Amino acid sequence: MGKRSFPAGAYFHVYNKSIEGFRIFQNTTNIHRFLDILVYYNSLDITISYAHYRRSKNHGPTCIPTPSVPSNNMGVRYIAYCIMPTHYHLLIQPLKDLFISKYINDIENSYTRFLNTKIDRKGPLWVSRFSCKRVNTQEQMLHISRYIHLNPVTDYIVDKPEDWEFSSYSAYINNPDILGKYVTELSIKDPAEYKGFVLNRKDYQRRLGLIKKFIT
Repeated sequence: MGKRSFPAGAYFHVYNKSIEGFRIFQNTTNIHRFLDILVYYNSLDITISYAHYRRSKNHGPTCIPTPSVPSNNMGVRYIAYCIMPTHYHLLIQPLKDLFISKYINDIENSYTRFLNTKIDRKGPLWVSRFSCKRVNTQEQMLHISRYIHLNPVTDYIVDKPEDWEFSSYSAYINNPDILGKYVTELSIKDPAEYKGFVLNRKDYQRRLGLIKKFIT
């Protein structure tokens, strides 16, 4: 496969899933670990692996990759995310050229080592190298954010997307600064309007999810 380009300032939908539908995020402990890893490797100042860092520090509360304005030591800026039992979705903007490949590889390798050690398993965890689609327009970004936030509803894990704590959706609808100040790329600025926009697609996305299960 050819070399992929991830220029700073562009936007990408990044995702990957586990081998054979293995529930790699089957409990909150595992998901919290993955979220911590997402935040840890997003720093440009890293000198040791996350595992070494965790052993050398008193580990505090779980870090969450909340959508925010860029900072000088960040490699990517988060627009939206969702962690599902068998896969993850990230909508991100690289702030440095060539950062995404190393970032995602570090994340996936770190989590693979953690889970394999935890359950006494060997071998790869992910079905392939991560998938990445460039987001070219404001409209695409808006619809992809909705698709990401509806994932737990589509899979019937919860009935309302805000009931799934491992995504950025609750921040979108509960913190007016997310859409008002931080995620300025979306055309919707009001949390209530965004909530209506997402829920308007709920039933359709569930039907579409069921169809995909029969044809894939």
